[in-house]
Amino acid sequence: MFKQLRTLLKKVINEAAESGSNDTTSMHLAMASLLCEVSGADHQSDEREDSAKLQLLVKLLDISEEQAQQLLLEAVAKSKASTSLYEFTTKLRALMPNERYDLIEAMWAVAYADGIIEPMEEAVIRQVSDLIYLDHLEFIRAKLAAAPKHQ
Repeated sequence: MFKQLRTLLKKVINEAAESGSNDTTSMHLAMASLLCEVSGADHQSDEREDSAKLQLLVKLLDISEEQAQQLLLEAVAKSKASTSLYEFTTKLRALMPNERYDLIEAMWAVAYADGIIEPMEEAVIRQVSDLIYLDHLEFIRAKLAAAPKHQ
């Protein structure tokens, strides 16, 4: 019995090690999908939000604009097919606290892009923040950091 258990554990560990790059790809897709969830929360398409998603992915993930566009194409489809935010957030709990904060700030930036924070957009961001274990103080700090600066 112990031999079978040891064999099973070795197999799981080896599979996890081999899927390292796959993990990054799925995390990037999850992040992009969450940005799509925010922009789609009000059921309206807006060019400013689409542009914000693209630029934020480039900055957040340190990828090219072309890679971000491809990622967004996949993310839009994934977001439309999803039944809950949980399928995206479970992957993102492994992020460092500063990375979780950056994601929530990016989600706020998408929500602010069209000049109006819809209640559903805020609800999505709040739920994601809770699901990835971001402290409420950090949630508020990200909201304030992403808010447009008035002169």
